Amino acid sequence: MSKLLTTLRLVPRTLRNHRATTSAADSRNIFHKYRKIMDVPGGVFKGLSDRFNGVTIVSNEESAGDFGKRLTSSLDYWIENKRRAIWFKVHLDQSDWIPILTKNGFVFHHAKNDFVTLLRWLPTHEKVNIPVYSHTMIGVGGAVLSDNNEVLVVSERYSLIPNSWKLPGGYVEPKENLIDAVIREVREETGVEAEFETVISLRHSHGGSYDCSDMYVVIGLRPKTLELKRCEREISKLAWMPVEEYLNHENVHETNRHFIKKFLDYRKLGIKIDCEEKRHQTLQKLYNLYSAKSLKDDSC
Repeated sequence: MSKLLTTLRLVPRTLRNHRATTSAADSRNIFHKYRKIMDVPGGVFKGLSDRFNGVTIVSNEESAGDFGKRLTSSLDYWIENKRRAIWFKVHLDQSDWIPILTKNGFVFHHAKNDFVTLLRWLPTHEKVNIPVYSHTMIGVGGAVLSDNNEVLVVSERYSLIPNSWKLPGGYVEPKENLIDAVIREVREETGVEAEFETVISLRHSHGGSYDCSDMYVVIGLRPKTLELKRCEREISKLAWMPVEEYLNHENVHETNRHFIKKFLDYRKLGIKIDCEEKRHQTLQKLYNLYSAKSLKDDSC
């Protein structure tokens, strides 16, 4: 929900009669109920209103004129009309707006390659309740077990511990599902094609890259191919290693042993953490739902 509250890719569109093919941008519009503001006095930015009684100004969709003067008039108008969060999405071409905004109480909220979004909270009687921008990075690891009871392992070229063995994996890309991400990472690092079997475990930690928290999701996979093709840029060596050797190898971290042990336990107990694709009945966007399932259900 936090990402939906803070993502500001705006695509103006009539929101009535939205169809099952609703895009991610349209879903955000439906969630916020963005509407173009038409009836404002001269010298005031129009922008878009949202269901939280906020206003969003997108710099490349507005005429600035004397920006400082127009900003002052707009703030007076918004305060008088009891608006709450005021957002300015400032593109590179209008980056001269930024120092004027910061001098008028706006703070940085988030940025992308071609814009920065600044925020000012207007109410003086309400606590600021704007969620912070994305603060957790998501990584995936692939536990690939072959029918020969071997696990697919890699040794990273830039590993913190030289010559250590781990599971192939990496970071999830924007708008990429966890399962798609782990299958892609396994393919890119090892050349092995694999298919989903179960979610195994989730590790959560703090103080990672860019001072973000880190969530690492380990997913059990079944190989569809066995031939290895090493990614020379990232991987120094890779192998199909017998499970018993992996579980007792001195260069395997205990947490990585834990993941394989749990994978084997799931198979022994006849359970899995399955993934189902659902559609939100209001936003009409797809989402993945993970839940425990008995393997006996698959045989019905």
